[in-house]
Amino acid sequence: MTRRIFTATLGTETNTFSSLPTGMKMFEDTCLYRNASYGDKPPMFGAPLVVWRRRAEERGWDVTEGLCAFAMPAGKTVARVYRQFRDEILADIKAAMPVDAVLLSLHGAMVAEEHDDAEGQLIEAVRKLVGPDVAIGVELDLHANVGLRMLENATVIVLFKEYPHIDIPERAEEVFTLIADHLDGKTKPVMGWFDCKTIGVFHTTRPPMRGFVDRMAALEGKDGILSVSAIHGFPWADVPDMGSKMLVISDGDRAKANALAEKLGREFYAFREEAQPAYTTLDQAMARAASHNQPKPLVLADVSDNAGGGAASDSTFVLEAMLKKGIRDAAIGMFWDPMAVRVAFEVGVGAETDIRLGGKLGASSGQPLDLRVKVLALLEDATVQFGGARKGHQKVGDMAALEADGIVIVVNTLRTQCSSADCFTNLGVDPASKKVVVVKSMQHFHAAYAPLASDVLYVASPGALMPDFTKLDYKKAPRDQWPLVPAPLG
Repeated sequence: MTRRIFTATLGTETNTFSSLPTGMKMFEDTCLYRNASYGDKPPMFGAPLVVWRRRAEERGWDVTEGLCAFAMPAGKTVARVYRQFRDEILADIKAAMPVDAVLLSLHGAMVAEEHDDAEGQLIEAVRKLVGPDVAIGVELDLHANVGLRMLENATVIVLFKEYPHIDIPERAEEVFTLIADHLDGKTKPVMGWFDCKTIGVFHTTRPPMRGFVDRMAALEGKDGILSVSAIHGFPWADVPDMGSKMLVISDGDRAKANALAEKLGREFYAFREEAQPAYTTLDQAMARAASHNQPKPLVLADVSDNAGGGAASDSTFVLEAMLKKGIRDAAIGMFWDPMAVRVAFEVGVGAETDIRLGGKLGASSGQPLDLRVKVLALLEDATVQFGGARKGHQKVGDMAALEADGIVIVVNTLRTQCSSADCFTNLGVDPASKKVVVVKSMQHFHAAYAPLASDVLYVASPGALMPDFTKLDYKKAPRDQWPLVPAPLG
């Protein structure tokens, strides 16, 4: 039977504590396409659209692909921009009707000026438009803040299992299979969930999360369980749905889905403290860097200045400490500093010049540094792969490699976290050859950098993504969650 499906992407990860607004230019600089105009270089959050088109066409189904819009994380999305994109998606669905299914690649932590749950509001609006019988499949980032609005209006919701997010296409395959089986009458998916009452950061690259994710996956396809997702939540969003949850999709048995969600959710809750990253202070990181003498580099993650979580990516705390400590044979990237890039392009490769670097976006960015630098390399209109698994492209704008006192500093014009070795190798800088490498990223760097590192340290430096959640001024988020309270589930 020929089916008709509609697909679209809309999202961003909103740090409500960030003063940097998410407007139209942010979407244009990050990801804004229509009718698959991205060609053979799909952006990270557009990757599901490619999967869904391929799977549908293999079945002879008709596909209408609408908006593909995603913004680098920052503060709240400007109201008129969200309304414009939401209304465009709804108008495109209406023009494509009748449809059998709507498949949406969203983030799950998008906050607009008028909507704390912008994507939930979109899913609800789609449901009202298409009616109760059309299937709605949704793929979300695991850093989503999921509430009843999403759960009551979607047919299935599947979240990434991996952090770093190396499984985006695989989860898109899962969404399509769940929806196709539902349309074919093979299954009747129902969703159950459990609130883990936990705020945290959960790397799936190490125990206990590694084993937990593997067990989740092993449950799927057995005893009527169709899908299992851990919702990590996005802690820097002060919204009512913020927090970690478990989501289980079963075949027609909501009680079974709820029971398994609670069982897994309580297991998740039990290891919550053990699962948190072992952060080091900036002073501890500098001491390790100064004494490092292994053949492979020491990788330091500047987690508090991660553009992927809404930070400015221009903080100078770590670089200033490296310079004071006399760290040499090092590299750091990427600094979002369009003016420094412009100066580098003006003087050209090989030239030496004075620049004022970073410290532009307020107290969380630190003080600007006045440096004498040599321009090592320049690159216009660059892109980097997302992570070591080559799962998508990100635009980073113009790039420059500068050297100051034995430290290579990568600066660029489009705010982007350092998720790939391309952030250095694009400019001829080999991070594997350095003594110390600093990446402005929280965890997406891991797939690319862990294989070349002797050790990886997560540095809790000052910045917009300070990982001490007890110090965040939550107003709307539930406060009956760990670590705000010691034992919310007993």
